[in-house]
Amino acid sequence: MPLGWAIISTGNHPDLKIAPAITAAHDQELVAVYSRDMGRAQAFAEKHGAASAYDSLDDLLKDSKVDAVFIASPNSLHSQHALQAARAGKHVLSEKPMTTTLEDAVAMVRGCRDNGVKLGTGYHLRTHPGHIMAQRLIAEGALGHIAMAQAQWGFGVRGSGGPPPRTGLRLWWDDPELIGGASTMMGTGVHAVDLLRFLLGEEITDIAALTDGQTGERPLEQVAAMTLRFESGTVATMCCGRLLPDSRNDFAIYGSDGRITGRATLWEARQGRVEVVSETVNQTEVYPNQYLGNFIAELEDFHQAIQEDREPVATGMDGLRVVQVTLAMIQSAREGRTIKIEPVEV
Repeated sequence: MPLGWAIISTGNHPDLKIAPAITAAHDQELVAVYSRDMGRAQAFAEKHGAASAYDSLDDLLKDSKVDAVFIASPNSLHSQHALQAARAGKHVLSEKPMTTTLEDAVAMVRGCRDNGVKLGTGYHLRTHPGHIMAQRLIAEGALGHIAMAQAQWGFGVRGSGGPPPRTGLRLWWDDPELIGGASTMMGTGVHAVDLLRFLLGEEITDIAALTDGQTGERPLEQVAAMTLRFESGTVATMCCGRLLPDSRNDFAIYGSDGRITGRATLWEARQGRVEVVSETVNQTEVYPNQYLGNFIAELEDFHQAIQEDREPVATGMDGLRVVQVTLAMIQSAREGRTIKIEPVEV
């Protein structure tokens, strides 16, 4: 039987990416959608071919056709919605960031585990074949000792002097409480941070951040830069911003025996170029633009994780670790000091 998906919330991301990706994915179907506004839920369901529309989450979770939920509600509601779904026996794939507090992240991981359902986080960059290749080569030692890593994901409107405007259902992104105390970090920075974690296979221990926000006058940043230290001592930088219309959105990993660089691979669509130059491997791969490629792969991996009873490519603990990094970024920017991240066991 196909995996029956329900989408919680009807914003731009599920409308433009997740619902079409479910339709395109192998052996999966969109069976239900939830919005607090029944008219919006019905319109979304009709557009994307879902059989049922709900304005009650409890009613949606009673639908026997729903096997898994994709949570795309405001960041601060992810844990509440995930715990409701877990108690109803539904698997959970949450849009990033997984939560806005560490307490909610811990509760979300525990709740899904205790109810025997899978929990994944929407870090779709992990499914890009160039990133998978880079991760494998780094793990195999093709670059030797890793000294430095870099990642950047930004965007903007050329000539505007300001960030792209929020419209419609995305207005909650300008509410510090709903979004979680950070803006561009929540939008793209978390992806860049998680990609570095994925590529290096290590956790972050120290963070120092500079932003143009995190103040009383300007609580949400539009540009952020971070220096990170990983467990092995590798130093990394991460930059993100909504004022960068010509950002290339690249990554680079430098080791004692070579480097791996990705050009324009940090984006919503699968695209770009990955080049490996080392003592043992010299290889370049080019990836034509596939708008939904990463999202389709993310959904198919989640379905396989259910079938094989394994963890998805981006787990709930991955989501929790990046929540820790985000909270440390906010604290560092506010206080002007380096923040140490202590390991949390769940």
